[in-house]
Amino acid sequence: MESSPDHRTDIRDFLASRRAKITPEQVGLPTSGRRRVPGLRREEVAVLAGVSTEWYTRLEKGHISGVSEDVLAAVAQALQLNEDERTYLFDLARAARPARRKSSRRKDVEVPPRTQWLLDSITMSAAFVRNGRLDVIAHNALGRALHASMFDSRTIDKHGRPNFARYHFLDTGSQDFFVDWEAGATATVALLRAEAGREPHDRALRELIGELSTVSADFRTMWAAHDVRIRHEGIKRLQHPEVGLLELTYQSLDLPVSQRAVHDLSLYTAEPGSTSEERLKLLASLASTHAGATDQLHYG
Repeated sequence: MESSPDHRTDIRDFLASRRAKITPEQVGLPTSGRRRVPGLRREEVAVLAGVSTEWYTRLEKGHISGVSEDVLAAVAQALQLNEDERTYLFDLARAARPARRKSSRRKDVEVPPRTQWLLDSITMSAAFVRNGRLDVIAHNALGRALHASMFDSRTIDKHGRPNFARYHFLDTGSQDFFVDWEAGATATVALLRAEAGREPHDRALRELIGELSTVSADFRTMWAAHDVRIRHEGIKRLQHPEVGLLELTYQSLDLPVSQRAVHDLSLYTAEPGSTSEERLKLLASLASTHAGATDQLHYG
């Protein structure tokens, strides 16, 4: 059984895009004359990987089913793939294997109460849990307050869950909120690309990518770059409507919630003694006051 046409296209475009990023000089190959296309030629990748040009050409056309892990590792090394890209290539190969039992829908797993208790115990960091489609499925009070514009956006789904990708690309307000909008959008697309490799039969994920591709030219351009990111961490600058500019460090951790599902726990924290810490404390106080007022309405 061969891979589906869409799957073959993903493999072809990914390998071709990585090949285009590498110059002969980078891998110690001689250069001669003008080159019609940027990067390495197929025959040069084949030499570096120790396979025939015919074999590599077939692989780049998407015929990845049955390829051994040793050969894939050689191709990954020849193309100088980073760890995330290498994982993505192996995910594509696993998805193409005929023996894989294909399910049309992945069941979402509820976040257990103990996870919500953990989030609620974190008071000086904005914390939330997201799934691979970038839906926010649990959060603490400061996480809700920090991303209030996303939680209140028209892009939330029918269950009231915000989604980072939909907010980034379908709500123009995101360009005011995320100071480095383009970098964040690029990372968001790369996270979705990695998830598509892990879960190629997730119908909801395919629908999300289809919606974003149809509506957003920015998303289409970034998706076509075939960049991959599995871990998301670094520094994020946010222009918050209530407390002003925040510069926060963020860290993502794997959070297993069942034998089947691993979600992502993200924490946003300010540097101690910084202006951003003072503003984050103010936001936490505002969030606590709002929560108290809401409780009074419900129980008072």
